[in-house]
Amino acid sequence: MRWSEHAIWWQVYPLGFTGAEPQALPPDAPPVHRLSHIADWLDHLVGLGCNGLALGPVFASETHGYDTVDHLRIDSRLGTEEDLRGLVDQAAERGVRIVLDGVFNHVGRGFPAFADVDARGRDSRYATWFTVDPATGDYRTFEGHHRLVALNHEEPAVADHVVEVMCHWLELGIAGWRLDAAYTVPQAFWRTVTDRVRARFPDVWFVGEVIHGDYAAFVDKGGLDSVTQYELWKALWSSCNDRNLYELAWALDRHNALLDAFVPMTFLGNHDVTRIASRLDDERHLAPTLAVLLTLGGHPSVYSGDEQAFRGVKEERVGGDDAVRPAFPPLPSGLAPYGAAHQRLHQQLIGLRRRHPWLTRARSTVRLLTNTTLVYTLSDGRQSLAVALSLGEDPVRLPLPDGDWRHAVGPGSVDRGEVELPTAGWLVATAAGPIAEAG
Repeated sequence: MRWSEHAIWWQVYPLGFTGAEPQALPPDAPPVHRLSHIADWLDHLVGLGCNGLALGPVFASETHGYDTVDHLRIDSRLGTEEDLRGLVDQAAERGVRIVLDGVFNHVGRGFPAFADVDARGRDSRYATWFTVDPATGDYRTFEGHHRLVALNHEEPAVADHVVEVMCHWLELGIAGWRLDAAYTVPQAFWRTVTDRVRARFPDVWFVGEVIHGDYAAFVDKGGLDSVTQYELWKALWSSCNDRNLYELAWALDRHNALLDAFVPMTFLGNHDVTRIASRLDDERHLAPTLAVLLTLGGHPSVYSGDEQAFRGVKEERVGGDDAVRPAFPPLPSGLAPYGAAHQRLHQQLIGLRRRHPWLTRARSTVRLLTNTTLVYTLSDGRQSLAVALSLGEDPVRLPLPDGDWRHAVGPGSVDRGEVELPTAGWLVATAAGPIAEAG
């Protein structure tokens, strides 16, 4: 069984997490060894029940990490290659694997190959690495961002470069790659790269950032292992805000279909979206959305701070990501006490998932559905789970399928085949053995 089968991720955006400067340091400035700050949080990660650390950009860049200027050098605001090696080694001592953020759709304008093209035009040896947009007369960019110049993925030398970069850091000891903006890159390019890298590192894990579209086809044609499950993310908070659990039920059906082809990366938050605690209109729904995330099939990812119910709203402006990418204290002991209860809930639910490892590929079956109530079950034939949710303002009793159900976690109770939920309540129950098929 591959190590990735039961990975549960804690995601960190390093430049924000460590309080790094917003701009690259001067070339003659000594590196600031901030990656050790992240190493000091590894026990926190393990204490949650996670076993994977998904790092945002760590390579030399001009500002926020996604305007890369050197894929083979650690950003001096974070430290050196030795610092990353130390983080990888300390993580490995705890059974934690690290995935890096690969920004291979675009580069910063200071990327040496582009700087050469910008200066020499067609005479540059890198002229074919970039293409001109006939509509603007300038080089193609990522979604109109002038500072982010798109690479030409039809150029074989670009694929050679990406393979070189991936293999360099895999040799150092990382376990895989998150492919940033994977949806903008031709799938054939990813297939070329992933096949070549797997030939050298068979155990490598690739997850692509894909927002919408045919997820399964992207995994298959791109040679990836997983993609980000944005459809489920949207349904989780939107169905609560609208008091419309039919939307979530539809997303569960879609999720089941995806699990027939691959295991998606599931999440409630990441460095690119408003924090779930700010996205939900009713803070009472924070716990049930987490319960759904951690009982459904998938590779769950917890964005650092979400386990403490951090708030933060993403805005479409310069600096609009800052609120969701804050600096963290040097040690977990520096956290304010307000999020402790939500962190304990993460530990409870991740612990439940660890005791039921079959949940990684489990399909859900909806048993009861109204606008404000939902019951679904999951089973591997030997063990079963039931999850019950209520968004209503009155206590409710909801039936469960036949089985010896017992309360596992959540503010409710199980009695004679029914769950009793308080106002805006939820509950996870467990049973030994299979359960009857839905009629």
